[in-house]
Amino acid sequence: MQSRIGYSASPDIKAAVEEATRGISNPAGLIIMTDYERLPEISALIRRKYPNAETIGTTGTSYFNAQSSDHNLIITAFLEGADCRAGVITRLSSAPAGDLANLAEALQEIHAERENSVVIQYCTNDEERLCSTLDIVLGVNGIHMVGGSVFGYPEGAVGQVSVNGHVYEDACAFLAVKNRTGKVRVYRENIYGRTKKALPHIVTKVDLSNKSVLEIDHKPAAQVYSEELGIPRDQIIDNVLNNPIGRCVGDQIYISSMKTMLDNGGMTLFKRLNPNDTIYFLSLLDYEAVNKRTIEQVQKDFEKISLIVSCNCIYRYILFTGRGYYNKFLTDMARLGPNVGNIGGGEQFDKQHVNQTMVMAVFD
Repeated sequence: MQSRIGYSASPDIKAAVEEATRGISNPAGLIIMTDYERLPEISALIRRKYPNAETIGTTGTSYFNAQSSDHNLIITAFLEGADCRAGVITRLSSAPAGDLANLAEALQEIHAERENSVVIQYCTNDEERLCSTLDIVLGVNGIHMVGGSVFGYPEGAVGQVSVNGHVYEDACAFLAVKNRTGKVRVYRENIYGRTKKALPHIVTKVDLSNKSVLEIDHKPAAQVYSEELGIPRDQIIDNVLNNPIGRCVGDQIYISSMKTMLDNGGMTLFKRLNPNDTIYFLSLLDYEAVNKRTIEQVQKDFEKISLIVSCNCIYRYILFTGRGYYNKFLTDMARLGPNVGNIGGGEQFDKQHVNQTMVMAVFD
């Protein structure tokens, strides 16, 4: 599969589109990454320039190899050897299943297959409901999905995504991609884990309406966290970069980040936990060693990489920039091949919504 990534730091919309699309012709599909304010106009311009291309767009901080900014424009083009279909899932907060036919039709149109196809998506809200809904179609077909929650829009505004030139709220923009000349594989990088001293706990009381965990082991959630880790209650939220919560599903751990403390000793989270979930309080691992293992695994799986599309959590970004590691991280990832991605407020991987994670799709 052939691909091309265009980049522009120009603040002028028309100049940025012209620069970022230079050299892109007859694309099968396009992914737009830009800032919130410019997404509607850029999406419309791209649609007029490439009326036959299947196009989705998202906003926030994005990166191309070692370049990263929250005010740039990155265009990822799927070219010869790729089949693409874009679509939208609306009403995420109420009835996303009503648009599932859009996804089923997209997979049928590209004749999606497990080894060579993937769904890349960007959503605005209600990620758990979205993942469960998409899995109704993806699970039957055995097609993997990676995606990210829109992040980086102004306070008081709502997240937006675009599909084929149109902007949507309360929605998911997806691009189904088939690599006709090779394979596609997906990866999830977790830089947190259980220590030998970490204890299993059971979630016993929640408020699903606002993603709150109220009780763990029939005790106030904050009390259980504080007793195990020795972190005072008023420092729990600030400790999220060191010891987030991990939901255990089989032998896999999916991270849930603490968001706010409640007066009753509960905590709101960025990933929903359910009653009877088994959880652990995780510890930060040697993230540079973890990323090295990720890179080695991808190199083992691929002889040559044409494109990597990834999403990194805002908390990973804060951790890495705070410790002076972000630029090295991007540079190391770029050694694998063309690496394009964005910083999300959450990540999606197959059936699961997660936090503080990197997810990515890698193409031959």
